[in-house]
Amino acid sequence: MKILITGASGFIGSFMVEEALNRGFETFAGIRATSSKKYLQDERIQFADLDFTDTTVLAKQLRALGRFDYIIHNAGVTKCQNKGDFDRVNFGYTRNFVDALMQADLMPSKFLYMSSLSAFGSGCEETFKPIMLADTPKPNTAYGASKLKAERYIQSLNNVPYLFLRPTGVYGPRETDYFVFNKTVNRGIEPSMGLDTQYLTFIYIKDLVRVAFDALASNIVRKAYFVAEGRVYTNEEYATIVKNILGKKRVLKLRTPLFLVKFISAFLETVCGWFGKTPTLNRDKYNILSAKNWKCEVEPLERDFDFQAEYDLERGMTEAIEWYKKEKWL
Repeated sequence: MKILITGASGFIGSFMVEEALNRGFETFAGIRATSSKKYLQDERIQFADLDFTDTTVLAKQLRALGRFDYIIHNAGVTKCQNKGDFDRVNFGYTRNFVDALMQADLMPSKFLYMSSLSAFGSGCEETFKPIMLADTPKPNTAYGASKLKAERYIQSLNNVPYLFLRPTGVYGPRETDYFVFNKTVNRGIEPSMGLDTQYLTFIYIKDLVRVAFDALASNIVRKAYFVAEGRVYTNEEYATIVKNILGKKRVLKLRTPLFLVKFISAFLETVCGWFGKTPTLNRDKYNILSAKNWKCEVEPLERDFDFQAEYDLERGMTEAIEWYKKEKWL
């Protein structure tokens, strides 16, 4: 069986490649020529530098590679200096990719699009009910809106055997955003936003890639799923788990009012933009961090793919932090 995984040099993509190799696939990693191959060292990996900007060129490249049984389209951007780049890359490049597959008559048996819970936005903060698959999406970030737009384009095409996975907060070795919180706690400071309780959900990277490949092996197509561990954590529980793993019994809890965090995120985004960079804390990230309800429906995922997370937050974060220490990140 032959598989193409785009965005293969990133956090999620590199783990997808490892899982594909472990399951015996002839594995093609879609990366840019300038991308790092640090986590793509296995000699069995074949590389493909695809031009998502031009449908005709891309179709020609795909013909040269031949038909893939499965494609996992994981390429995209999560942070942009220019908000229009979210739409250009996450939607535009995805549209070009699907169009090129149709133009070349090389549609795979399954096209798995790695979307995000952000495509739906956060849940109701009055009832605190989980976000349901039947709910109307209300993305509150440019990133989420671009992922939703890509989903809707794919859904509009009758001959695409798609699956959408919409993971919640993905963490694990090599991940850099949750790592920032871990590093800050390790230095003796616990950052906290606002006064209200947040309800958070997570998925460990190994659980995510496992269910992705189980979904590919199933006979299910043209459906979408939220991907989460299944347990809900408060922001306090999350912080306590990290502190316990790091052995930080006493830390300085730095609680910052939301209005101040919002100002800081806008300030950092503006200043970093002058130098062509995008900070970890930006306006989009503020909208995610300030939302209080990230509960989501996971029963369809559990039912259709017999999925049960092997990692709860404590076990997953322990393994991740051990990796950070081993790699001298902490």
